[in-house]
Amino acid sequence: MRSSRTMTLPVTTSTSGGLPWRHILLAALGVLVVAFAFSANGYVVTVIGFAAIYALFCTGLNFFMGFTGQASFGQNAFAALGGYGSAILTADYGFEPAIALILTMAFSGVVALVVGYPTLRLRGHYLAMATFALGLITYEISINWTDVTQGYMGYSGIPPLGIGPYYADTPKQQLAVILILLALGVLAAAALKNSRFGRACRAIAGSELAAGALGIPVARYKLVSFVIAALYASAAGSLFAHFVGFISPEVFGTAMVVQSFTMLYLGGIGTIAGPLIGAVVVSLLPELMRGLKDYQTIGYLVILLGILIYAPKGVAGLLDRLLPKREG
Repeated sequence: MRSSRTMTLPVTTSTSGGLPWRHILLAALGVLVVAFAFSANGYVVTVIGFAAIYALFCTGLNFFMGFTGQASFGQNAFAALGGYGSAILTADYGFEPAIALILTMAFSGVVALVVGYPTLRLRGHYLAMATFALGLITYEISINWTDVTQGYMGYSGIPPLGIGPYYADTPKQQLAVILILLALGVLAAAALKNSRFGRACRAIAGSELAAGALGIPVARYKLVSFVIAALYASAAGSLFAHFVGFISPEVFGTAMVVQSFTMLYLGGIGTIAGPLIGAVVVSLLPELMRGLKDYQTIGYLVILLGILIYAPKGVAGLLDRLLPKREG
């Protein structure tokens, strides 16, 4: 046991000696984005709201893929469970939105536990294909189980976020609630990353065989990490349903997987700030390039490819290179 603790020490990372202005810069950029959202019109508020919801989704996905080193193409399944669960509980059964969000997160966690137990015994592209199939199955169910999901007609009449007499009636009030929940989610992810559990997950990402040799229960930790990602995805799906007031199957289709992967790798996989940066960039960049008109999509893709080529570790990794940590 003593030698095991000694060998796992290099996995830990110390934040002491780091440059405080890196965090100050990211915080300042975040404040500017939020201030811009609350001072702009309703459309901008909606775009920032979607970016915050995706940032929460990607934060959970980042824990499973970035910190634990596993592949998952099916997190949209748990977002669908959260979205439709909140819609059904609030619109049909009169549950409070906050209670519905918590209940659907719990249900999604149980589903992730049941599905993940056999699935996570797979590795590599087999795991990726199994999780992708999970997303496709959920998507097909949302289309064909019309008695529950309304199919392509979508589910409407979903109330805004709130509990008891307190409701976020305006888009800006809803954005404020989403940003608060996002901040709590990011803080929780940061705490988990720097905990003993998070260090073990990063050891698994480095080498499952080596982690197992050091006494880390690899299968159990992978399953817990998968459940954590599912909880984040479910919360994001619920927030989307309450923010928009309407959901349909295409919201949780393969486009969501592609979008989240783009945000995660563009921002910087394996970092706390990466999902936040990626969500903001991918959400706001098309809006900033509307002046290009017919060339908007081309310009957008060129910028994304440029970032991925010249900053392969994402924008967060680029900031690490530009603002290196202080020695000592």
